[in-house]
Amino acid sequence: MSAQTATSARPTAELKGGLAQVLLATLASTAGFWAWLAIAPLQKTYATQMGLDEGQISLMLATPVLVGALGRILVGAMTDRFGGRKMFTAVLLISVPAVLLVALSGMINSFPLLLISGFYLGVAGTIFAVGVPFASAWYPPAHRGLANGIFGMGMIGTAVSAFLTPRLADGIGYLPTHLLIAGILVVMALMCALFLRDSPVWKPNREKLVPKVLSTLKLPVTWEMAFLYGIVFGGFVAFSTFLPKYLTTIYPDEVDVVGAGTRTALFAVAAVIARPIGGVLADRFGPKIIALISLGGIVSLAYVVGQQPPEGIVTGVTFILMAAAMGLGMGAVFAWIGPSTPPEKVGAVSGVVAAAGGLGGYFPPLVMGATYHADTNSYQLGLWLLVLVGAFALVVAGMLRDVGKKK
Repeated sequence: MSAQTATSARPTAELKGGLAQVLLATLASTAGFWAWLAIAPLQKTYATQMGLDEGQISLMLATPVLVGALGRILVGAMTDRFGGRKMFTAVLLISVPAVLLVALSGMINSFPLLLISGFYLGVAGTIFAVGVPFASAWYPPAHRGLANGIFGMGMIGTAVSAFLTPRLADGIGYLPTHLLIAGILVVMALMCALFLRDSPVWKPNREKLVPKVLSTLKLPVTWEMAFLYGIVFGGFVAFSTFLPKYLTTIYPDEVDVVGAGTRTALFAVAAVIARPIGGVLADRFGPKIIALISLGGIVSLAYVVGQQPPEGIVTGVTFILMAAAMGLGMGAVFAWIGPSTPPEKVGAVSGVVAAAGGLGGYFPPLVMGATYHADTNSYQLGLWLLVLVGAFALVVAGMLRDVGKKK
């Protein structure tokens, strides 16, 4: 065996067992995403019991998203320093009191406490910034699109939340539902502490936090990927959060709370399935072309949604295809980051990009609430803004340098 062959084989041997580690991280992320979006599936219950208007509902839905977004910058940088095992465990445990506070706010019908607990609940959403550098370190560069695509499937937690939370609340009760979510967070934290281990090729970055974040912001790839991810992941989070509200408002006679949760779960599942496919395709053909396909799909499908077709097959297929387009784009963006970023800054860049994705999901619910036309029962203006922003992103993506397909 030549020295070059031995050198190339050594990292592969060191990374043995990476799939099991990434899958465990994906389960942890699923629990975090479930907790992060625990408020949205019960939004109609809160609105009815607390007498909330459109603006208050939008603020209630958007608050966890905002904190989960901005917190990813800090958590991503901390993961570069402390490693994924410690950070997964910490984020999951810190999120437990937030879930319990949400339960308390609903039991006493306190909107101010619900906003405060929703702010705290945003911590659970930062878990994504832990997993990207963790998963990347377990795979060689040519397969990091796949690794991050697998980890990204943890956002199935949004589907779990949309599908199970309203059913559990109806079946076992409001408080037991939140106690169950809190218990799952504790169990997953213990599993991470006991069984998760950082990649043997990972090395802690001990650069001070503020200089590190500032240096990360000087990288062009940070801003480029942040913008694109703000559209694809931001759109996903926005629809995952607001879709139950949208469906029960636009189609009140056809869709109830449980039905809206089911449709939102299907939306999330479509994106989850498409995300690793996007990563694999980006590894094979290059992330730029996959990102362009994703954005083109989002723009055209948002236009169809904007026409507010009758509820049924057309709306169902349109939302599922839109989710799939967003999932492809998510996989492509994080496949783009790895080859374009210094290895010691993958966590910091991923944190900023993930934060941008979360921020992309923060504003649309507020915009939708502000642009809702009660006389025509329409969110058409807000959806047109999505079309315009997506079209602009399509142009920007076309101008960026591609890292090329992997051999």
